[in-house]
Amino acid sequence: MSFMELAENRYSERYFDARPVEQEKIDKILEAGQTSPTACNYQPQRIYVIKSEDALKKARSIRVSHFNAPLMMLVCYDAETSWRNPRDRCYDNYCSGEQDATIVATTMMYEAEELGVHSVWLRGFDSLEVAETFDLPKNHIPVMMFAMGYPSETSKPSPWHFQRKPMEETITML
Repeated sequence: MSFMELAENRYSERYFDARPVEQEKIDKILEAGQTSPTACNYQPQRIYVIKSEDALKKARSIRVSHFNAPLMMLVCYDAETSWRNPRDRCYDNYCSGEQDATIVATTMMYEAEELGVHSVWLRGFDSLEVAETFDLPKNHIPVMMFAMGYPSETSKPSPWHFQRKPMEETITML
């Protein structure tokens, strides 16, 4: 399958099967995240694999949809090791941590899809609540979570998955 086919076929899964994701696949997904580009290759991403029943219970206690997934990833960045740009006049001491963590998460989600493991991006949470629930170090800033697992028999993309704005609306050639 080409990358474009993979990208077009991947959708946000909301109907997970209960079976666990094999550790070999989790390892490949995590390895894919390690290959992701980050600003100046500082690699500030900090990934928390949420798979034990206790950790999943904590994740489910946070006010975020989790779709009963058997596995979740919490993607953070280390605020002490992220690249900063003190010369940016728009953002005071611009920090690349959120963008770096997002690139890593996206790469992991595509690798998961390649392995037959579906995922859904989750961001409807309070970062402080997540940090407190998982007792994160103060410099680990939660960016997003994604629920992962195998699709259930009733799995299908939402109707809006295939809707795309015309490229003219989102791209400007200079």
